[in-house]
Amino acid sequence: MADVLVVGAGPVGLTMAGELARHGVRCRIVDRLAGPLPYCRAIGVTPRTLEVWDDMGIAREMIDAGLWIDGMRSMIQGHPSNDMHLDLSDLPYSELGLPQYETERLLTRHLVRFGISVERGAAVQALEQDANGVSVRLEKNGATEQARFRYVVGCDGAHSTVRHAVGIGFEGEAFPMTFMLGDVHIDWDLRRGMALRALRLVEDGPPAMFIAIPLPEAGRYRVSMLAPMDLAASGTSDHGIQSEARGPELADLQAIADDLVAPRPHLSDLRWSSLFRISMRLAAAYRRGRVFIAGDAAHIHPPTGGQGMNTGIQDAYNLAWKLKLVLDGTASAHLLDSYEAERRPVGAEVVARTRAASEGYGREKGHAPDRLVDTQLLVSYRGTGWVRDDGAGDAASPKAGDRAPDATGLRRYGVGFPVRLFDILRGTEHVLVVHLAGGDASDLSGFARQLRAESPLPLRIVGISAHDVAEQPGIALYRDTERSFENAFGAPEAAFLVRPDGYIGWRGPSYRDPGLGAHIGRLLGGKGDGG
Repeated sequence: MADVLVVGAGPVGLTMAGELARHGVRCRIVDRLAGPLPYCRAIGVTPRTLEVWDDMGIAREMIDAGLWIDGMRSMIQGHPSNDMHLDLSDLPYSELGLPQYETERLLTRHLVRFGISVERGAAVQALEQDANGVSVRLEKNGATEQARFRYVVGCDGAHSTVRHAVGIGFEGEAFPMTFMLGDVHIDWDLRRGMALRALRLVEDGPPAMFIAIPLPEAGRYRVSMLAPMDLAASGTSDHGIQSEARGPELADLQAIADDLVAPRPHLSDLRWSSLFRISMRLAAAYRRGRVFIAGDAAHIHPPTGGQGMNTGIQDAYNLAWKLKLVLDGTASAHLLDSYEAERRPVGAEVVARTRAASEGYGREKGHAPDRLVDTQLLVSYRGTGWVRDDGAGDAASPKAGDRAPDATGLRRYGVGFPVRLFDILRGTEHVLVVHLAGGDASDLSGFARQLRAESPLPLRIVGISAHDVAEQPGIALYRDTERSFENAFGAPEAAFLVRPDGYIGWRGPSYRDPGLGAHIGRLLGGKGDGG
């Protein structure tokens, strides 16, 4: 019997199932649709999501299938501005463009490697939970199945059946306008990897717009713009693709381009088109007992900055390792409270920020925005109650709750090439990273034996020093040859407990600090029975 049912096989559901499988959790994934949708809804992949995919072992496949989006050309009132180039070369990854159907294809292939296939045409009809599990009625190909699961995760979109079934509110409102989408070929001088936005500002109203986001295939773009009134009236849903309505023709898209872009580009080879609408909503809760929601089921908002799919993927990445620890009895069920405590504030911030950006679109004033604002590298869980900071040191060094930054040039005895910190952190365990001031790690080795004997938390222990350190049993030792780790994490004699999702759960002045044990005790809450 599967322990977890994942409902919805978009990028978020596929990530959820893949991460559960990677952590060793038995799961099923169902989707009511007979096959994936052909629409290119989400394109932008943030640097943080690429770090997630790096940990999952699929970043290379995703990069090979995409293209780097590194700039934008703006035209306001028919006048082109200077091309804006986004330089993220100092980060592990830049901004990737990858059509959602390709993201889903590669995530599905990843899932198959664990022996799990999406059960298509399977819809949740009802669910009921008790103290020990969730009973679910599924309908598939006209047949009804009653199944039992320890937990259910609804990744089934803005109109989530799972969210409705457990009575979670989804308050908010919709933009009154309808938009058009299309996948077209465009002949113009825009270089590969550049996006374009052409706007005509309208007083007391949304600007007329033509937005073109590059796709990996040469000369192809996903374009979006406001729909004319005769088309806008045909949509019925308040959010997302209006699949029941007639999509725009190539001539409809060309007319907007002719009006706003100079010189006029030639659009051709329309592969698909659709209408879509935008709402801003945040779920009142991310959990009801043994039922969770993630992705669009929990938060929907304007696509500004490409935050939606990426935020949902990171919802799944946050929840999977916690479910694993609870399901195998390592942690008590109270750990699952941390999912909403950490991820709902992130969802609220994204909804508010993307709404403000959309309402001010084309009217941006003042200084250029922080280049990292849409990378999702600045997301932090500081102050949530599920991280602990006993450290001091440089104000610029990462704190408990922050994403652990990468470091390069780390060398290990017997290995003939340098590695990154992300290589060391990759996996499903917590990692205690200790910055050693000197060249002796024998005490750390003894501490490692003691900690493993006292705590059931799956844990690896790593020592990093600017000096050569003699090998010791039970720990991995690296030399910080480029001082990259020291520059990223601060002065020696500090310790960091990095969670499986790459965030710092605890920080202290020494691995001997009693705060480490207190944090692990809080994390596990005593050895439970799996919830």
